[in-house]
Amino acid sequence: MTVKQSKNGTWFTQFRCKDKFGNEAHKCKRGFPTPEEAQAWEDDFIASAGCTMAMTFEEFFLVYAADVKPRLREHTWRQKEYVIRTKLLPFFGKKRMAEISSLDIVRWQNDLMSPDANDGKGYSPTYLRSINNQLTAILNHAARFYGLSPNPAVRTMKMGSKDTKEMSFWTKDEYLKFADVMMESPRLFVAFEVLYWTGIREGELLALTPNSFDWRRNTMRIDKSYQRLGGRDVITDPKTPKSIRTLKLPNFLADTVKDYLSSHPEIEPGNRMFPLSKSQLSRAMKRGSEKAGVKRIRIHDLRHSHVSLLIDMGFSAVAIADRMGHESSGITFRYAHLFPNVQDDMADGLDNERGGY
Repeated sequence: MTVKQSKNGTWFTQFRCKDKFGNEAHKCKRGFPTPEEAQAWEDDFIASAGCTMAMTFEEFFLVYAADVKPRLREHTWRQKEYVIRTKLLPFFGKKRMAEISSLDIVRWQNDLMSPDANDGKGYSPTYLRSINNQLTAILNHAARFYGLSPNPAVRTMKMGSKDTKEMSFWTKDEYLKFADVMMESPRLFVAFEVLYWTGIREGELLALTPNSFDWRRNTMRIDKSYQRLGGRDVITDPKTPKSIRTLKLPNFLADTVKDYLSSHPEIEPGNRMFPLSKSQLSRAMKRGSEKAGVKRIRIHDLRHSHVSLLIDMGFSAVAIADRMGHESSGITFRYAHLFPNVQDDMADGLDNERGGY
């Protein structure tokens, strides 16, 4: 028996166990008022050390973090960790993994879907789906690698929706009104010109250096992204492997960028061309939108605006996806409502092929 009573009347537990790596550990814990509490502490420790599903959700989160964090970009992990700590741990933290039921998940979902959630403002369907995905990821990880069975996530419906709200973008005329206003600030003007006429992401823009350009071919290489994390400037790989790409610049934009660099000789070849923050860009866009009298959109919506422009110019989903660093299926799905309706043309063409009745 590993639980025994001390001479002073309290209880202690002394035992040996192996952790998940096969290392033997010797533990002794004293001062429990009852043998049941001493045994419970021993059971919890063994569950945690051996990663059995008797461990609590918050204990397994530490295991999950050790497994997953090294595989993710720092920014991605920070977002994931925030959701888990604020939306999952308060409800599931003290529950044992093996005892989490589908009904627990339903009740947790109902709490988050309540109109009173988020200080009475509620959560958007897309954010609810994002929260749900984090719980599913943890439970799937436990089922796949640590023997959680059954997986309670399998028998529950996901909350929220992956459908985004109506897409916002500027027409070319709206952008040109905005650009005229931004010419008062040359650095911001050039930054927004690059964003609109190339469709690159905000982080990709802020990571650009003079070395990103090949002026013999008028091309721009996208292979880095900028983030501000914990007060640090962090340069990472782009969002996905598909995001690494080389873009051909229109001549007018190439000339604009070259003029900008020639007027800023202090920018070394490896330095960031636009030493701005995302918040600075956002504030400038808000001011410029108001002054130009155009609707306010997000920085990321300039990317949507570029796609809209290319669709209007008649380019295919495959060609646009290659420029944007997307899969063509994603372009087709997200921007389907912007493509011309070719169903009538298809039907007419089939009539011609049939040659009449």
